[in-house]
Amino acid sequence: MPALPTLSTLPTITSEFKASRIYESFRDAATSRRLQRRYVNETAVGSGRMVRLGPRTASADMLSRNISSILENLLKRYEQSQLPTHGQGLPTVVRTNILIRSMGPVSELDMDYSMDCYFRQYWRDKRLSFQGPIKSLSLSIKMLDKIWRPDTYFYNGKHSHIHTITVPNKLLRLDQDGGILYSMRLTIKATCPMELKNFPMDRQSCPLIIGSYGYTNQQLVYEWQNHDDAVSFVPGMTLNQFDLISMMHRNFTSTRREGDFSVLHVAFNLKRHTGYFLIQVYVPCILIVVLSWVSFWIHREATSDRVGLCVTAVLTLSTISLDSRTDLPKVKYATALDWFLLMSFLYCIATLLEFAGVHYFTKLGSGEIPRLDDEWEDIGALAFVPGDNDDAAEEGSDEGEGEGEGEGESEPANSESEVFVYADHDALHCELPLPVELGAAASAGKRNAFSCPIYNVSVSSKPLCNTVALLLQNREQSGAQMFPKLSSHASTMERTTQTEPPVVSRMHQMWLCLKGDDKFRRQRERDAAAEKSHQGRSGRSYVNSISLIDRVARVAFPMTFALFNLLYWLAYGMYKKEFSWSMIKA
Repeated sequence: MPALPTLSTLPTITSEFKASRIYESFRDAATSRRLQRRYVNETAVGSGRMVRLGPRTASADMLSRNISSILENLLKRYEQSQLPTHGQGLPTVVRTNILIRSMGPVSELDMDYSMDCYFRQYWRDKRLSFQGPIKSLSLSIKMLDKIWRPDTYFYNGKHSHIHTITVPNKLLRLDQDGGILYSMRLTIKATCPMELKNFPMDRQSCPLIIGSYGYTNQQLVYEWQNHDDAVSFVPGMTLNQFDLISMMHRNFTSTRREGDFSVLHVAFNLKRHTGYFLIQVYVPCILIVVLSWVSFWIHREATSDRVGLCVTAVLTLSTISLDSRTDLPKVKYATALDWFLLMSFLYCIATLLEFAGVHYFTKLGSGEIPRLDDEWEDIGALAFVPGDNDDAAEEGSDEGEGEGEGEGESEPANSESEVFVYADHDALHCELPLPVELGAAASAGKRNAFSCPIYNVSVSSKPLCNTVALLLQNREQSGAQMFPKLSSHASTMERTTQTEPPVVSRMHQMWLCLKGDDKFRRQRERDAAAEKSHQGRSGRSYVNSISLIDRVARVAFPMTFALFNLLYWLAYGMYKKEFSWSMIKA
């Protein structure tokens, strides 16, 4: 058995050998083309003509076989686990550029973004250099498993993949001097730390960080190729929610526990479109707040209408607020949109509280019906002062002769029966102690027995007033007195007390209202009752006046809301964030 050849006896493949093989392949290709031109033969078949060409020349087959043999010879002693500059004391330089085909979506909820791009890497491996008339060779992607390639990855990548339809979208090209181009189509999903304090008028900077996974900067160095055009975009590329206002890229060194690594960093600076939020959030909120102000022009007696309008506005704002937060992360700070919604909430709630103030401080003091029985007694005690019944009767009969008995008069209706009864605004007020026969009815429904106003006519009050009238008529016929007469001096004191209250400053009145002073509220009820009685005597129908609080609110609410909007849009709309590497979170 012959001895096996050793390594020293194997033939050495030199560059001259490679060049001679390529030259012979091209010379054979020229000879085969001349033979092909002489091999054309025409034969007639039936009535037609058929041209039969000779077999395909052997030049193409010879060239492919020569390329295959060249690659086989280049890879015989190739060690793919070693860097191209192994043993030279220099790091291998990998130059990179990116062509972005599309970008988006940019998600605030997950704080990430996606992009579809061509990712290209260039490096030189002198172990794969060759000589010949061919400047570059396009190789199959199967050669990637046989040669060294950089272990590039994306530091902030979340989920990236290579397109594989219909075949893996990769390109491998080899130059004569050993330069290698490795290009692939990627869809990259990377993290984008966002600061949402100015949302939706914010600007974001989304980074992309590229580096080696295992080689330090002493072994592998990354650089941008064509630094001015390292990252480019396909013409006409747009984003659906952002505008790409600028882009920055740099080289820097990242320090990890394993050592220092060369890293490429590119930042995409984006500006958000605010048109969607103007249409869906801002304009509806402003209109809802303005709609709640309609209650200032609604009569204060329409309690259900005003309360229902304000509550509906608050619930609508709640729906808009919840819908706008569905696409945002649960951050620990308030965004610009949150502040606007909060102020809209406050204005709607303030409108509701304004009506509560109107109802509490003015509507209950309008002089319609005393609030409580003890307050009615307090008001009635001022109307009657015990005195000489004979004198009171004389005063009553004098007034009865001077005044008419028509509707709207507030003087005694029947002086001969010594009863002080007056009608005011279609209401019968019997403000004297009832006889024994009506004691039970008076204790059961004092308010209904003594007041029958047009706004609050009850079923039980009319029969009681009719009963009082019948008793008065019977007493008149029998000549007996039912009630003591009212002295003119007491009536004058009552009118003077109700129409001329002590002068109290508005600030002091406001303080008493906020304090909830019962004495002050009762005095306001007396004043309102006197005003109502005066309107009845003058022949005018009583109409509840407009509250001063509503008058102030009609001006104060729109002006303050307009001022708030002006300051809001100046603060957030005019603010422009200047991007710098120190502000970008890598």
